[in-house]
Amino acid sequence: MSKLTKKQKILQEKHDVEKMYSLNEAMEIIQSVKSDKFDESIDIAVKLGVDPNQSDQNVRGAVTLPNSLGKKVVVAVFADGDHASDASAAGADYVGMEDLADKFTKEEIKVDVVISTNAAMKVVGKLGQVLGPKGLMPNPKTGTVSDDVTTAIKNVKAGQVRFRTDKNGIIHGSIGKVTFDSKKIKANASALLEELNKLKPASAKGIFIGNISISSTMGPGIKINPGELA
Repeated sequence: MSKLTKKQKILQEKHDVEKMYSLNEAMEIIQSVKSDKFDESIDIAVKLGVDPNQSDQNVRGAVTLPNSLGKKVVVAVFADGDHASDASAAGADYVGMEDLADKFTKEEIKVDVVISTNAAMKVVGKLGQVLGPKGLMPNPKTGTVSDDVTTAIKNVKAGQVRFRTDKNGIIHGSIGKVTFDSKKIKANASALLEELNKLKPASAKGIFIGNISISSTMGPGIKINPGELA
């Protein structure tokens, strides 16, 4: 039997996989085994009371968190004319139309978010096989298809989280960094849950917000008491 590492021993002592923790307790566990090499993200997983096989129960949207995610967000904007000028002024990292599409096709650039004006979707639409698998395809529901490019860029740069249910009805998203204190993590998590509740499908029955867990990039999922984030 292989010898446990120092961090594995700490987890074995502090983390009961069956127990539901307060957010403060969970953050204490996460921070006790944090990486010394980089500032890990804090990710949240929320099980929703939906049937992901029913198209009208797929939950998708975006929320701007009260506390920034603490990382640089690289944004590409498909726009021309005045919209392109507005995008550049608002801090977009890449702006263009067919020339920008060519960069994506040739995999010359890497971005976190792609935004498009309504008119530019005629160009973006041709990139479905390039952007789709990476989760970068602009969508009106997440605020990434908009003629108000200034606001769209501001939101994503400020820490907007885009989410959608996976095949198991679970929402995944980043809500901060390991170096954040519990108050900031709680505020971000609560903002996400508030937005999820607004998007509850009319056909979804029973409890909508189910099990919740948080984890660091390199750490295990820790169950959280949902009542704390209400």
